[in-house]
Amino acid sequence: MPKLKTRSGAKKRFQVKKSGQVKHGKAYGKHLFTHAKTPKQKRGNRGTSHLRDMDAKKVIKEMFPYGA
Repeated sequence: MPKLKTRSGAKKRFQVKKSGQVKHGKAYGKHLFTHAKTPKQKRGNRGTSHLRDMDAKKVIKEMFPYGA
């Protein structure tokens, strides 16, 4: 049997941790910080976060053939 390939888009966007959690970058935080965003939104969009359990299961099952 050939090896299964990981979805290349998922490789760039998600990281599966040993605990089974899926780490991801936050949305809406890449550009347009000069206007239309409150300081609270700007702070909230920093850094990374983890997906909820149900979403993490879907991402691992569909995008990462070998899971964690």
